[in-house]
Amino acid sequence: MIKELIQLDRILFDSYKTKIISADEAALLIPDKAVVGASGFTKAGDSKSVLPAFAKRAKEEEIAITLITGASLGHTTDADLAANHALIRRMPFQADGTLRKSINDYQVKYVDQHLSETVEQLICGHIAPVDIAIIEASSVDENGNIYPTTSIGNSAFFAASAKKIIIEINTLVPKNFIGIHDNTVPNSYPDRDVINIHTPTDRIGTPYISIDPEKVIGVVFTDILDQPAVIAEPDEKTTAISKHLLNFFEKEVQNGKLTYALLPLQAGIGKVANAVLTGFKGSNFKNLTMYSEVLQDSTFELIDSGNMDFASGSSITVTESCYTNLLNNFEKYKDKLILRPQNISNAPEVIRRLGIIGINTAIEFDIYGNVNSTHIGGNKMMNGIGGSGDFARNAYLSIFVTQAASKENNISHVLPMVSHVDHTEHDVDILVTDQGLADLRGLAPRERAEVIIENCVHPDYKEEIRDYFERAKQRGGHTPHIMEEAFKFHVRFNETKSMKKQ
Repeated sequence: MIKELIQLDRILFDSYKTKIISADEAALLIPDKAVVGASGFTKAGDSKSVLPAFAKRAKEEEIAITLITGASLGHTTDADLAANHALIRRMPFQADGTLRKSINDYQVKYVDQHLSETVEQLICGHIAPVDIAIIEASSVDENGNIYPTTSIGNSAFFAASAKKIIIEINTLVPKNFIGIHDNTVPNSYPDRDVINIHTPTDRIGTPYISIDPEKVIGVVFTDILDQPAVIAEPDEKTTAISKHLLNFFEKEVQNGKLTYALLPLQAGIGKVANAVLTGFKGSNFKNLTMYSEVLQDSTFELIDSGNMDFASGSSITVTESCYTNLLNNFEKYKDKLILRPQNISNAPEVIRRLGIIGINTAIEFDIYGNVNSTHIGGNKMMNGIGGSGDFARNAYLSIFVTQAASKENNISHVLPMVSHVDHTEHDVDILVTDQGLADLRGLAPRERAEVIIENCVHPDYKEEIRDYFERAKQRGGHTPHIMEEAFKFHVRFNETKSMKKQ
């Protein structure tokens, strides 16, 4: 009885109390072939009860949905949905091995989108409208509005546009976890207004998600925390990348192009990006700000070290220890954080206005600066483009980082030609590997090739790639290539499991 009263204390809108159901009951409210818009952005603030219950239902029934989220889901939700054939179509991002296999086997139709684009395409009717929204919340206010948890993603728009809404109230998220969210829903065209954000600290919305209470068909209680992020400690390669980048920023300051506060930072998810940000800790760079998508452990480390003043994102995806620290010391961080919808965190207009320094991870890049962020060997989807394109095209500085070689150096990540292009040479300013940094600003293609080969290629591959470029130049052209050899590294790997000459 006490537990039930505590749960009900999270619902201040009385009519919702009559709609409390189990996750299994909520899953039965999702019809076959429905378009479901669910909260969740990089394992944070996702549906932890209803979608897993639907996956379980699909194991027994022939039923499937189109699932749209903010980004990837945590725990085994995507895997269970894929394994039980519960997905017709999935967008705009994922990071699960089981789902990845289903996508590459074409059992699931995967739409890999720029993260700023999903809401835009829904507004324009380019993709089917949302039938049911499933939104995780910490509580509901007296007007029926939702207070989100550790992410916003596309939740605000899903809730506003969906025909029906299911609310998941997570009782493990403290009720005081409010005040850091800034929710807003864009108008349709042609009545679009400017996004009035001029600094990372600016707010334009409300701390809650406004909804029509009449659309709520179920309220489900859950007590499962976000899946913790697993972040590898900086190693020799990621530390080298970080040092190259910090040296570059130091030179930019010395040349009067930047101050030690830099400009607002954006960093992609993962160990390389996290290590790069961690490198700022204890450095000369102070009063840093962030305008990004995912706030990782490094964000909180920089706030704690005094190097960073403020961070704006769309989700908080951290390790278990960092999450515990955040919840236990929420008042300390509350005035230093904002979570926004991803159509705002990734809005080209705002990125360009603020002068974002975007740092994202490449799978591979070529000697002219084209970047592949999504595909292995040109045909196998890894995770997706995420928000890297939103930032690369519009940033003050567009930076991509990767190790020069991996798998005992049998794979070179710098190649004559990338096997898939996500970011063209036109949108890339700086490339960094553990070997060095290539500043491509203002350079013609042949000049770019020179600095990339000299600074970024692993020694095991430099001689062969240099030879390729020299012979390609003899054929002429603005961007010299030997087409019959451009993918020889990839072909060689497919045949021998190594890109090295045998």
